[in-house]
Amino acid sequence: MSEPPSHIPAETSRRAPAPQPPEPGLNIVSTPIGNLRDITLRALDALTGADRILAEDTRVARKLLDAYGISGKISPYHDHNGAKARPEILQALADGERVVLISDAGTPLISDPGYKLVREAVEAGHPVRALPGASALLTGLAAAGLPSDAFFFAGFLPPRTGSRKNRLKEIAAIPGTLIFYESGPRLAASLADIATILGEREAVVARELTKKFEEYRRGSVSGLAGFYAGSGAPRGEITLLIGPGNGGNDVQIDVDAELRALIPALGVKGAAAKVAEATGLGKRDLYTRAQSLKEGGG
Repeated sequence: MSEPPSHIPAETSRRAPAPQPPEPGLNIVSTPIGNLRDITLRALDALTGADRILAEDTRVARKLLDAYGISGKISPYHDHNGAKARPEILQALADGERVVLISDAGTPLISDPGYKLVREAVEAGHPVRALPGASALLTGLAAAGLPSDAFFFAGFLPPRTGSRKNRLKEIAAIPGTLIFYESGPRLAASLADIATILGEREAVVARELTKKFEEYRRGSVSGLAGFYAGSGAPRGEITLLIGPGNGGNDVQIDVDAELRALIPALGVKGAAAKVAEATGLGKRDLYTRAQSLKEGGG
């Protein structure tokens, strides 16, 4: 029988680690963002051995637990009942219970409830630990093809254009890839506002990550804005990634491609204005070119 490589302990090379029940305290557990196979063994151990499970939506949590044959006490914990629920949870922690916090999908606290509970648990001196796992923002970043050495997660942008533009101005100078979560009905409008405030940048729309209809659509911000304005609101969960700026135009724009993408949604005049804003080229020349493209000219 051959010896295992010297850097792998003999015991580790022969068998998988034994199940690890959660320790007393608050255990923040990541769950799949779509594909139920993306659950970690530690997460299953924690869910199985928890004294109580706190879930954003108990119905969603029940589906996950049923898929793995796990029974356990599930209590709702979300933004609407948090203030009322926290004293009881903190008492359970004081009594030495093993409490598990999960969200509907992904890593808790990332655009999900939990921050106030974690903060109060820490202030009370209770053990708090996180069990890593799936996260839509990291999954999208890994496959986007945009710079990943520095990035900024901004959650959901405000739903109204004025507030959205103000928020974008606040983060415009951040030197890294910007990551947002967005809904299908607001995607085109958000991309249009991003093009207006941040200028032309590389962008990726990552949709339905890890699920059957997973899709990555790459292009310039204005090109993607035009595409989604013309094709209608996409379905599913969306992670929007915007490449970093560099003080000028961030990508070399194919003017004809941009005009073609924008004309169906904005018309000749609107497409010319949008590309002029992104590139600094003259509106009149772009209008003439857009009109020619619309009529089928070369």
